Amino acid sequence: MSTTITTLPTPATTILKLRPSEQNKTEEESYRYAHLLPHFAQDHYPPLTPFEHVDPGHRALSHPNPRSFLDNATVVQLTPNLGSEVHGVNLATLSDDGRDQLALEVARRGLVVFRDQHEFIDRGPEFYKAWGRHFGRRLSFPEDANSTFNFEVDESITTTMWHSDVSYELQPPGLTTFFLLSQPETGGDTLFTSQVSTLRKLSPQFVAFLRTLKAVHSGVEQANFSRSGKRGGIVRREPVENVHPVVRKHPVTGEEALYVNRQFTRRIVGLKREESETLLKFLYDHIDKSGDNQARVKWQPGTVVLWDNRITAHSAIIDYKDSRERRHGARITPQAERPVGDLIV
Repeated sequence: MSTTITTLPTPATTILKLRPSEQNKTEEESYRYAHLLPHFAQDHYPPLTPFEHVDPGHRALSHPNPRSFLDNATVVQLTPNLGSEVHGVNLATLSDDGRDQLALEVARRGLVVFRDQHEFIDRGPEFYKAWGRHFGRRLSFPEDANSTFNFEVDESITTTMWHSDVSYELQPPGLTTFFLLSQPETGGDTLFTSQVSTLRKLSPQFVAFLRTLKAVHSGVEQANFSRSGKRGGIVRREPVENVHPVVRKHPVTGEEALYVNRQFTRRIVGLKREESETLLKFLYDHIDKSGDNQARVKWQPGTVVLWDNRITAHSAIIDYKDSRERRHGARITPQAERPVGDLIV
């Protein structure tokens, strides 16, 4: 049996639908921070060269009150050993002395979270570059701020990946500034862990052994991931490998910290493969499981987070994938000194 439906002619309203690519383009053009979206030009940068780093935190040590930039602020500790949350400081208007004191505070607390920093965020790329230069030599900073393509990482049962940024460089980052320009309604938090506290949990005899060791940190896998067509498919600088002490010392506070991470550390120098793998697995598991050394930052509009990559590791939490919401962030990552420990060979 067939059914025939007769439709009488009626005045029609034509609705034009954009193609997906056109719709995305329109959305990007109306996005307030579209000028800071990542831009994957075929630019290639030369190898980084060594330089002498002077940590601004040193200058703050000679100040009569090294925390005077917090005099009118409200400061709440996130945990006893890691992290502070600050209200009442405008980072955009900090003097050079204030920035020096900020570097010292981040070195001491490992992580400092500033709320209500819309003026800082809206200052734009030239301000970001000038801000970063105060704390060290900047890594090449594209005109479009950094954004991560975390949805491309699907081969693991967890998206948690503790790391210190680009630890494979000869002179990895020190004080790092990060903020979100757009964020999901819920989720997308960032975890931080104190590598100072992680080390302190270990026995003195074991720490003494770790002080004698060095490890290879490599950027090769990260570059190959990009060469496979992911994260924009661009490798701007040829990857490097460098050897760093397993226990490094902070140049300002003198505190020791564990300096290995699952993302970039590949092997312990001088140990046989099985020995190296066993030791690194123990240290990675220790970092993963030490909830008492960790802090979790829940992002709010206007939040700026600073941490010291030399003593604090972090991991994004990609729990918002199904919402397909944008999480667009900018990272200001100046380089610092070459990691050193008690034993320099």
